[in-house]
This record gives sequence, structure tokens and C-alpha cells, in this order.
Amino acid sequence: QVQLVESGGGLVQAGDSLRLSCAASGRTFDTAAMGWFRQAPGKEREFVASITWSGYTKTYAEFVKGRFTISRDNARNTVYLQMNTLKPEDTAVYYCARLRPGSTYVGEYWGQGTQVTVSS
Repeated sequence: QVQLVESGGGLVQAGDSLRLSCAASGRTFDTAAMGWFRQAPGKEREFVASITWSGYTKTYAEFVKGRFTISRDNARNTVYLQMNTLKPEDTAVYYCARLRPGSTYVGEYWGQGTQVTVSS
């Protein structure tokens, strides 16, 4: 089984930065694409970013392009989400996921989430 544990969330002001981390267990980490998703109160979970197992291809939702950067360290079994110029509308629970094989946008295994709150 794959276990994913997110960390790095918190309360920040608009314009600040945060870096989320997702530590994964399981030998399939370095062969799996990984992604970040988020869910705001009263809204459905939405795709934020994904990265292939090699780290070569990264995909972003339009609303985070130019502000968020996804990366991974396969030696540490960790994927990161660097979030810059945060906005109040970025407030949500952020989830890390191992993606379904062959998918860029669909999660298969999920972490428990980490709360990000951006005040105006």
C-alpha cells in the first residue's frame, strides 16, 4: 500500500509563500506520477498540479500557473508544492495523491490533507 503524509500548511497573509511537502511510503513512488489537489469549503476537490515520475513533465491548473511550482525528490520519496504570491482564494485543504497509472489529473491514493489559510 501507498501512504502519503502532507505537511507545511498554515495561516499566512496574502502575498506570502508556503511550501507543502508530501512524504510517501512504498516502493512504487519513483515510478508513479504524483499530484496536488485542493478542496475549499463548500466546493469540490480540484486539480492543482501534477508531475511525472521522472519530474520532466509538470502540469498546472490555470489558476496557479506562474505562482505554484511542483517538484519531487525520488531519493527522499517526497513531492513538494511551492506556493508563491498566495491569494485568499487559495484557502483550502491541500491533498497529495499518487495518480492513477497513465493519468495526469486523477488521483488513486490520497493523503489526509493539510490546511492552507490565506488572510487578506
